[in-house]
Amino acid sequence: MLLSSAAPLTDLVFGASLFFPPIFKAVLLGFLIWLLLHPLIRGWLYSGEIWHPTLMDLSLFVLCVSASLWLSGRW
Repeated sequence: MLLSSAAPLTDLVFGASLFFPPIFKAVLLGFLIWLLLHPLIRGWLYSGEIWHPTLMDLSLFVLCVSASLWLSGRW
């Protein structure tokens, strides 16, 4: 009786580990885009022109994730 009630739970956990939700795919693609853009603007970010470079960097990451979610929705 105990094994039969635990079987659906293990199927659910195993299935969830195989399924990547779209937001996870968007975060991965956004991170790759961010990795390409960040070295290009790193000098400008940390030159002193930007008031808070870490906040600007985080904003750039959020924009990259948003753009990748939009791209994956269009594709």
